[in-house]
Amino acid sequence: MENLLNGWGTTLATFSPLVGVAIMMLIPGEREHQHKMVALVTSLWVAFLGVLLLIWFDMGQTAQLQFVVDKPWIDVISSRYLVGIDGMSLPLILLTMLIVPLCIVYSWDHFPDPVNPKAFLILILILETGMIGTFVAQDLVLFFVFFEVVLLPMFFMIAVWGGEDRRYASLKFFLYTLFGSALMLVSFLALFFLTGADTFSFAGLSDAVAAGGVSHTAQLWIFGGMFLGFAIKVPMFPFHTWLPDAHTQAPTVGSVILAAVLLKLGTYGFVRIAIPILPEAAVAWAPWIGLLAVIGIIYGALGCLAQTDMKRLIAFSSVAHMGFVMLGIATLTDFGINAAIMGMVAHGLITGMLFFVAGSVKERFHTLEINRLGGLLVQAPRMGWIFGFCVMASLGLPGLAGFWGEFPAILSA
Repeated sequence: MENLLNGWGTTLATFSPLVGVAIMMLIPGEREHQHKMVALVTSLWVAFLGVLLLIWFDMGQTAQLQFVVDKPWIDVISSRYLVGIDGMSLPLILLTMLIVPLCIVYSWDHFPDPVNPKAFLILILILETGMIGTFVAQDLVLFFVFFEVVLLPMFFMIAVWGGEDRRYASLKFFLYTLFGSALMLVSFLALFFLTGADTFSFAGLSDAVAAGGVSHTAQLWIFGGMFLGFAIKVPMFPFHTWLPDAHTQAPTVGSVILAAVLLKLGTYGFVRIAIPILPEAAVAWAPWIGLLAVIGIIYGALGCLAQTDMKRLIAFSSVAHMGFVMLGIATLTDFGINAAIMGMVAHGLITGMLFFVAGSVKERFHTLEINRLGGLLVQAPRMGWIFGFCVMASLGLPGLAGFWGEFPAILSA
């Protein structure tokens, strides 16, 4: 088993959801129960692979890539199928593998209108492949492909199954992300050609930059392009305006996946690509990143106070929480980046649960207007207590996950 995981564990975990998609494509659309079972079994199989990877992961070598697969892919542009897992990516991979089955279980009897379980579940599984693939990729081209795989499924999830203003929200999400991705791609290509490297691998490009292949000015500009691409995905202030609209209009499962995992693709890009490959530029940009992070924390908190819609309030809280994550990253220290990774996982768990509760509130009371939801503990005690617990965790109550992500980030700064 260990030999299998070392050889193909990451690939199995990444592409198993697409096998589920292929099976579902062969099943007629009216067989709703079969689609649900295939999607659930597929997501649980991926989660089982995640548990095996966790068991066989060498915790004494967290800085080293494990379960590495390195095969030829696109020889014309010197890109390889290079994947692996280390201590930075493992928590986010496990978070993805936990969130997706929960989303499928939540959707079991709560598919949004227009009801189409087959298409809805297929999009969720494609998203899972894109998210896991982004976290395991060790090649810039491969990373970019997986990074973009998540764009269209989330766009359709918002545009087809969203609220009244779904077209506006989905188009805004699409254009923002597409603009950021274009800048990111230009930066990747500039980095490759200026270094004269013969590979797109993260390690190879990092070595080429360290050998003096890129001038300091060029590094600053390349980092700037990466910064805009990743900052839009996080999203950092002032690139955050697509997030409240997307969360408000997205179906519950879309909001959960968007908040719990998709936002982490941006922060992961900083700690995996931008900072390790361009350390000199990172030092120059760090004060400005830290400043925007602090502004985002304050702005997100004040934005929460002005909201009357529960989902929109949670969305603004995400801006503040991701500000703490970026503050930890901006320190460029091991302690700060560890705090940021903890903050990512904590935010994914807490905010995902908050959106699940918000979806349940919407289905039961047919509104998310906070002024009309008084007495929740009396009318729905269990839901009220769960919501209260998640809110305390989101506040950063000591002992709960939110505290261990945000307090170390403040200390590191």
